[in-house]
Amino acid sequence: MRVTQSADVDLNLLLALDVLLEEQSVQGAARRLHLSEPAMSRTLGRIRKALGDPVLVRAGRRMVPTPRALAVRAEVGAVVERARAVFTPADTDLTTVVRTFSILGHDAIAAAHGPALLARAAAEAPGVRLRFLSESHLDGPFLREGTADLEVGVIDTTSPEVRTELLLDDRMVGVCRPGHPLLDGELTPERFARDADHLIVSRRGRLHGPVDTALAELGLERRVVGTVGSLPSSLFVLRDTDLVGLDTGWGAPLARSLGLVHFDVPLALPPLRLGMAWHPRYEADPAHAWLRKVVREVLVP
Repeated sequence: MRVTQSADVDLNLLLALDVLLEEQSVQGAARRLHLSEPAMSRTLGRIRKALGDPVLVRAGRRMVPTPRALAVRAEVGAVVERARAVFTPADTDLTTVVRTFSILGHDAIAAAHGPALLARAAAEAPGVRLRFLSESHLDGPFLREGTADLEVGVIDTTSPEVRTELLLDDRMVGVCRPGHPLLDGELTPERFARDADHLIVSRRGRLHGPVDTALAELGLERRVVGTVGSLPSSLFVLRDTDLVGLDTGWGAPLARSLGLVHFDVPLALPPLRLGMAWHPRYEADPAHAWLRKVVREVLVP
């Protein structure tokens, strides 16, 4: 961050900038920092002067960060987190922590396990807010840039600086409505491919997946009639149609709540390695360590 007169810059502006970029709202930032809106507006004015950039600009009814603000967001967040670590004792009292954690992951994580994660936060760290972010159809350095504090799901990042932890090896299972004809009798690969139309979950809209690869090795092909972007939305479609889809162990609670039935897919499918990933700047952060512990305990049976 280039500031021409660093001696005149109040370092509290970094904290204010971090909150402003997170909230993207003067009102929201004022509430978080316990300031009046006029005071927060004046602080934003000082930040704009220090950076020589508008930082946040009006776009309809909301405010959006400028390219310059986006470019420094990760750096600002990292500096603020390091400052917190310096002044935070190792035995942090979680009941006094005020933080917002962004968890990036499969929609099934929030749908099936969000209630338990929020309940743990309310009981153990009432000042912590959890923001669940859906996986994008585009890959990006979300952890490095500070867009997400923790990624949960099938971790395929190749960034050498990212910390990862394997939670469990899961597998894909079939899912359909109760009484589906496919459930009658022995389920063979031939019946699986021939006797049902299929729905695929793909955030990129793909109409081909590991199941099709496994079927092709047996000289078989299934009929895929559609694709949806998230597992929860697929379950609602499967509940009200004769289509067949796939589910995971971590999404099973949601399927059961909708009255759907799981069955073993008669194919050799690759395992799903459920894990979590985070940027090393959070490695020694007690509050982030608590978040990882809670996610681990909720997701691993």
